[in-house]
Amino acid sequence: MVEVKIDAIRMNMAGSRVVILKDIESNRYLPIWIGEPEANAISIQLQGVKVARPITHDLIMRIIGEMGASVRHVLINDMRGDTYYARVVLTNREGREVSIDSRPSDALAIAVRCDCSILVDDEVMEKHAKQPEEDMASIADDDLGAFKDFLGSLDLDDLDDEEK
Repeated sequence: MVEVKIDAIRMNMAGSRVVILKDIESNRYLPIWIGEPEANAISIQLQGVKVARPITHDLIMRIIGEMGASVRHVLINDMRGDTYYARVVLTNREGREVSIDSRPSDALAIAVRCDCSILVDDEVMEKHAKQPEEDMASIADDDLGAFKDFLGSLDLDDLDDEEK
């Protein structure tokens, strides 16, 4: 298992959200697309925002606590097609471990509320993690041709005249 932390939550131009999980021992990142409500639930907790009434993940945590259980960790354990799978691993009041199927976004929203470990299966991380240096190094100069042409077309000599 690889321990990760939530590095960022980003939104693209179309409004889709992605949570970026970072391997705590290396420079590998695992992007997982999530829904807006779950992104908000994670962000609210990470930013320490107080809400007037408990949201769903707060309610789940209260139920777990009232039943005498605690969250041990969450695990991103599989990817099938384009869909990630996760487990919320609890210890019940008798000390028995219970593993519950979850969407990764909900598991992450729970994890930030109880400050437990976020784990990713080794094989999932190996197959789907990204390393920024490698990704950037793979971009050839030819791929940047249009951008370089645009930069070359700029008349930067006029900038000094406009400042005067």
